[in-house]
Amino acid sequence: MYNPLSTHADEFIDHSEVLETLAEARRESQNPLRVSEILEKAAHCKGLSHREAAILLDCNDPVLEERLYALAGEIKQRFYGNRIVLFAPLYLSNYCINGCVYCPYHAKNRSIPRKKLTQEEIAAEVRALIRTGHKRLAVEAGEDPVRNPLDYILESIRTIYSVSEGGNSIRRVNVNIAATDVESYRKLKAAGIGTYILFQETYNRQQYESLHPTGPKSNYDWHTEAMDRAQEGGCDDVGVGVLFGLGGYRYELTALLMHAEHLEARFGVGPHTISMPRICPADDVSLDSFPDALPDAIFRKIVAVLRVAVPYTGMIISTRESARMREQLLHCGVSQISGGSRTSVGGYTTEERHDETAQFDVSDTRPLDDVVRWLLEMDHIPSFCTACYREGRTGDRFMALCKSGKISLCCTPNALMTLKEYLMDYASPATRAAGERLIAASLSDIPEGRVREKTVERLARIEAGERDFRF
Repeated sequence: MYNPLSTHADEFIDHSEVLETLAEARRESQNPLRVSEILEKAAHCKGLSHREAAILLDCNDPVLEERLYALAGEIKQRFYGNRIVLFAPLYLSNYCINGCVYCPYHAKNRSIPRKKLTQEEIAAEVRALIRTGHKRLAVEAGEDPVRNPLDYILESIRTIYSVSEGGNSIRRVNVNIAATDVESYRKLKAAGIGTYILFQETYNRQQYESLHPTGPKSNYDWHTEAMDRAQEGGCDDVGVGVLFGLGGYRYELTALLMHAEHLEARFGVGPHTISMPRICPADDVSLDSFPDALPDAIFRKIVAVLRVAVPYTGMIISTRESARMREQLLHCGVSQISGGSRTSVGGYTTEERHDETAQFDVSDTRPLDDVVRWLLEMDHIPSFCTACYREGRTGDRFMALCKSGKISLCCTPNALMTLKEYLMDYASPATRAAGERLIAASLSDIPEGRVREKTVERLARIEAGERDFRF
C-alpha cells in the first residue's frame, strides 16, 4: 500500500498505486469540469498530488491544454521570475562497472576509450570553464569503486574549489554520482557540495532491472532509497529525475511525483531540482532500441505538468535538447539550463566539440556567450548565482523562503550582480550591450528600499572591479 512516510522503495513507489492512478487518469481526464478544478487548484501555487497531475497529463482538450501551458509559465514567473540559472557539467571519468543498456559508459562497451582525469587535468578543465564565465558545475563520474572511489571525488571537489583564474573561481559544485551510503553523503556534504543529484532513470522495477542487468546500480532498492540516505547524511538539497523514453512516460511522471511526495512527507522538503533528460543517441546506443522515446509535444506537456505540480522546485533542461526545444520549454516552467557544455571526459581543454568519451550527443552546441545573449534577447536574466548555498539557505530554509515568495528579494539582486560580473569579465560587446539594457530594466522589479539601493551600489562596485557580492 502506498505510504509516503515509508523508507522502503516498494511502499513510497507503490506499483499498484501507480497503475490505479493511471486508470483513474484515463477516466477523469475526459471530464472537462474535473480538469478545470485541478487547474484552478494549481493556480493557488500549492502544488498537486500525483493523481491530479496524472489527470492533467492525460487531458487532450486543446483549450485546457493551453490553460495548462499558460499557468505553468505564470507559476514559474511567480517563484523564479525571469531568472534562468546557468551551469555546466564536468565529466571526471567514464570508467564504470554497471551494465546500463542506455548508457555508452556501460562496462561491456569496448568501442569507447576509457579516461580518468588527473587532478592537474581537472584544474585545467576548471580554468577553461572559468574563462567562459561559469560559476557553477555539476560533477559527473561513472560508478567504479576502484578507479573512481569516493576519495577521488572528494579530492576532485577540493581541486575545483582551489582553482582561481583571472580573479574568478567556481563557487558551487553539485555532484551527480552513484548511490552510496550515509557516511559517504556526510563526507560529500562536509566537502561543500551544493545539490546531490541522482537520476532514477526509470521507476518501474521490472523495466529498471531489465535496463540494469549487472553492476551495483542493478539493485533497485539501493538506488531508489538513495535520496533518503543523502538526507540522513546532511545533503538537504537533492535533485531527482528520470530518463524519459526508457519506459512509459505516464508511469514515470506519476512515480516521480510520488518520490517528491515521499521526500516532503519524511524530511519536510521535496527535491530541490527535477531534471528531465530524454533518451538520445550516443556511442553504442540507438533510439531504435527504445520505442517509448518521446515526441516533442508530449515532452513539452510533461514539463508543464511538473511545473504546476511542484511549483517551488527548480526544473532543469540540458544541452541534450536543441535550442529550439529549450526555448519552448523555458516558456512552460524550466528554471535552470546548462550552457556551453561538453559531455566528454576532458572536453573543455580540447578543440573538438565531441569525442569518443562523450556520454551523449549534445544538440545545443552554442558557446556560453551565445546562450547568455539568447536568454537576454528573450528578456530572461541569465543567473550565475550560488548565494543560497553559501549563505546556508538550503533544504527547508530555502523552500520556506520560496513558498512565501520572499526568495525573490535575494534571487533577483544576486542574479543581476552575477550577470554584471559576467558582462564585465567575459561577455562579447553585443552580449554586454544587451545585458546592460536588461539590468537597467530589471532594477525596477526590485521594490524601492534598502535592497534596491544596495543592488545599485554593488553593481557600480562590480563595474569598478570588485567581485562576489551577495544577498
